[in-house]
Amino acid sequence: MSAPTNARTVAQTAALLASKQASAVELAQEALAAIEAKRHLNAFLDVQPELTLAQARAADAARAAGTAGPLTGVPIAHKDIFVTRGFKSTAGSRMLANYVSPFDATVVERLAAAGMVTVGKTNCDEFAMGSSGENSAFGPTLNPRDERAVPGGSTSGSAAAVAAGIVPAATGTDTGGSIRQPASFCGITGIKPTYGRVSRYGMIAFASSLDQGGPMAQTAEDCALLLNAMAGFDERDATSIKRPAEDFTRLLAAPVDGATAGAPLAGLRIGVPAEFMGEGVAREVRDAIDAAIRCLEGLGAARVPIALPRTRLAIHAYYVIAPAEASSNLSRFDGVRYGHRCENPRDLQDLYERSRAEGFGAEVKRRILVGTYVLSAGYYDAYYKQAQKLRRLLAQDFQSAFAQCDVIVGPVAPTTAWNLGEKADDPVANYLADIFTLGVSLAGLPAMSVPASLGADSGRPVGLHMIGNYFDEARLLGVAHAFQRP
Repeated sequence: MSAPTNARTVAQTAALLASKQASAVELAQEALAAIEAKRHLNAFLDVQPELTLAQARAADAARAAGTAGPLTGVPIAHKDIFVTRGFKSTAGSRMLANYVSPFDATVVERLAAAGMVTVGKTNCDEFAMGSSGENSAFGPTLNPRDERAVPGGSTSGSAAAVAAGIVPAATGTDTGGSIRQPASFCGITGIKPTYGRVSRYGMIAFASSLDQGGPMAQTAEDCALLLNAMAGFDERDATSIKRPAEDFTRLLAAPVDGATAGAPLAGLRIGVPAEFMGEGVAREVRDAIDAAIRCLEGLGAARVPIALPRTRLAIHAYYVIAPAEASSNLSRFDGVRYGHRCENPRDLQDLYERSRAEGFGAEVKRRILVGTYVLSAGYYDAYYKQAQKLRRLLAQDFQSAFAQCDVIVGPVAPTTAWNLGEKADDPVANYLADIFTLGVSLAGLPAMSVPASLGADSGRPVGLHMIGNYFDEARLLGVAHAFQRP
């Protein structure tokens, strides 16, 4: 299949710069103008044109001096979970409404070192808690594919910015599906790497054992180029994994041993879990995924039926573990050292209570309350400890499946994007939208969303979910690239 839109890809943008058909300054100005022209999408929370153009001029100077890399001068936007020097870093929350970081997150730092030009910070669900992009304290993001629809969450602004063609690439974070689900709803490509592949240093924490940064772009080729710059060991992150440097583009030409031009996926075993295609999955989603699987078979892959029997239990484990970690991480926002502080507190207790009540939104408060409850005396063993045991069983299910196949495929979400406001009063319905992504996050596996087609009924994008074994990102990207080639 071809790229999902006519928007310029990272690879195309890099080629324009390399051939001197465009300068970094011209591309930065183009992106800034697009942000302004499409401001109604509410995809961006902060733009600093002077900083952006200064970076672009430096990129042009590097190209003139012959010291440029492949990504030098390519515009990028960062999810407002990554702290970024000179830009506001709010996590979509009033708690951090005016915070400007004195340092860059490792992801921002590495992409800047690769020469990419930051054009702004993108909207997101508050502290990355949400599945629709409607939980930001600064208003919801609109889906550029259908402005009546949610763009997905929590990485709503990044997905919308790429889908709208404002920027060729953006960063995101995925705790329970927050790269893959908005990529699916907006019809772009996004990958969540293996937990520990990409540094969490400078990422405003939601759930520390789950949060993982990754790239979002038009194509798998683009994501591979970006991941080359983003991934790698970081001694400042205790969860960062030390592995040899890897070229994630290396399997784009022939992702499977023995593949040929006519059958680039020959020898690949694709596992299709019955649990991903059964009750609760909209017919238009099932049809689109069936068609995508047939396309993979046409490229030489072999379909293998597999089982992930605990899929439906993932939501129970996730919504114990993630809120528990959020409760701990967000305890630091107390109105004392940083973040929102209420006016004229009567005493210390009043300072804590009103600062947090005013600074946090409804969904964040809901998860803090749940997390505090499951960690409390008398309930830790009954809830949190049991959820951790279930997490291990879910990981074992995936390993049993990978004994039979190389890549697992299915839908990213049971439905296409729903309308704005449709599930605003039903948080559980929002949570259920992540049923197919949560188990992957709990297991720490790499996975990605690749545009499959448009739903026959809604006309909205459907994403093909591709899940790999640990550290198998290069193969995932190679398979996705073969699927996306014209």
